[in-house]
Amino acid sequence: MVRFWKYYLSIIMVCCFSCETNRPQPTPKEKRALAEQVFKEALQYGQGTPECMRLIEKATLIDTTYAEAIRELSVAYLKRGMPHKWKPLFDRAVYHDPKTWLMARGVIYLKVYRDYNKAIEDLDAADKLTPDFVDYVAGHSIDFWKGMTYLGLNDYENCIAFYNKHINKETEETGEDWVEIEAFLYRGIAHYESGNALEARKNFEKILFYTQNSADAKYYLSKILKDNGAIDSARTYINQAKEDYQAGYYNQRNYVEALRQIYWDDLVELEKSLDNDSK
Repeated sequence: MVRFWKYYLSIIMVCCFSCETNRPQPTPKEKRALAEQVFKEALQYGQGTPECMRLIEKATLIDTTYAEAIRELSVAYLKRGMPHKWKPLFDRAVYHDPKTWLMARGVIYLKVYRDYNKAIEDLDAADKLTPDFVDYVAGHSIDFWKGMTYLGLNDYENCIAFYNKHINKETEETGEDWVEIEAFLYRGIAHYESGNALEARKNFEKILFYTQNSADAKYYLSKILKDNGAIDSARTYINQAKEDYQAGYYNQRNYVEALRQIYWDDLVELEKSLDNDSK
């Protein structure tokens, strides 16, 4: 009797396996449609929550080539400072859709990890994938991000060249008043650090032409005026810079420090140096 039940169960298992193997397998298009449906459901939950992560992972298992879901799965690990989990996932997204995610990975290398060499490598490679037009990611052009990367490398010549390219294009297409303030700020810093105070001043004053509040622009203008011996004017700018800083008008980013970010101690130190120069 026992032997009979063993044979019976074996027959049942063979039949089930046969049914499974004979069932039509979903096409890549059907897999993607189902994965997109699951991914859409995941986005209803907060980013990084267990429900969201579980559903996104399910979407990536349904369609292992679904780069957008793979990339989104990596974001929670990136924001929690877990590169050993973020990078393999993001690399998979880049592998399956380099035109979309290669440039984004370069920007992450720049902003989060300050690995400027890897950043420029990715940005250059992304640029070659679309030679006929200028790519944008995170609200900025690839020339904007290249300019920032070269500033991080202290390569002022390339930094200025790419910001010139970015600013000129934006000005021609939408007008100078639509150019990001950070573009003028970083181009000004590149000029200042390379010893061209005149061009640096033009950029910082351009910022104040379009917005009255910028602790960064006023901080650098104060430094330039101090170097020229205009102590009273420099003091006026540093006092205004402190007011702007306390009101939150300074270059900063979520999660990570902005490139060349200024701090309260920088303003206080400059103010003290002005007091010493006036004695």
